[in-house]
Amino acid sequence: MEERTFKIDENQEHQRLDKAVALFLDVSRKRVKDLLDDNHIFVNGKSAKASYTTVLNDRITIEIPEDENTEVLPENIPLDIVYEDSDLIVINKPKGMVVHPAPGHYSGTLVNALLYHCKDLSGINGVNRPGIVHRIDKDTSGLLVVCKNDKAHKAISEQLANKTCHRQYVCIVHHPFSHEYGTIHAPIGRSEKDRKKMEVTSKNSKDAITHFTVLKNFREYAYVQCQLETGRTHQIRVHMQYIGHPIAGDPTYGYRKTLETNGQLLHANKLEFIHPTSNEKMTFEIGLGKEFEQVLKELEEME
Repeated sequence: MEERTFKIDENQEHQRLDKAVALFLDVSRKRVKDLLDDNHIFVNGKSAKASYTTVLNDRITIEIPEDENTEVLPENIPLDIVYEDSDLIVINKPKGMVVHPAPGHYSGTLVNALLYHCKDLSGINGVNRPGIVHRIDKDTSGLLVVCKNDKAHKAISEQLANKTCHRQYVCIVHHPFSHEYGTIHAPIGRSEKDRKKMEVTSKNSKDAITHFTVLKNFREYAYVQCQLETGRTHQIRVHMQYIGHPIAGDPTYGYRKTLETNGQLLHANKLEFIHPTSNEKMTFEIGLGKEFEQVLKELEEME
């Protein structure tokens, strides 16, 4: 059984418990009601009702039973392994691959491939997300680290929380910049109009910081490097849209008239963390995919 915990902040207080939990888990209120009815949600260690009004610093604990009807099976899917040892494995995820099983994607995921390749993966995040410490979107390519045991998982999770695990991305965005670098410090939360989207908002949001450097300006686009200080869902995609430079090819946050691509041109090209056993600083860098390289080449030729 997976356990998720969060603390109520100033943006979440004075809210119904079922709404706060639904936003945190990104599930329906009906799903939260089922968890409450089965006594799987606790406020400060005690059972509570859906109508409970949250108070600042309330500690919400959610027990999430495994979906007994869904078995995640190993699949012989090729993996681009950048590094591997007895504690962890660093993967270059291809564009178009979903990281872990979810409704509509129960096969062909990175987890299905990992289960075939690895004998053991950490179990902290349950059977649907074994070993997964952080995710990248389906149509985002690049580096992510997967943990083979709980010790490594906890260590990398702490580094992510403490901002000592560094993740760098590159992307192609609409419109050239008039400055070389900047920092976007804007909170991100679930959109109230469309639950599948995130947005910069002060309601039910979490602090989000993205640093960016302009690598090259083109006539109508820019090639940009982004450094995550926090790791919110769709963070770079939302932040770049927020400052008027949506990522090219992004079907959710971008323009309808854009470059012809299979999803957003966003690539996790660099990953740094401290190894959980050796305490050695590990740095990995990976080149661009063929589609990304081709688009850059075409933009160069158009100049």
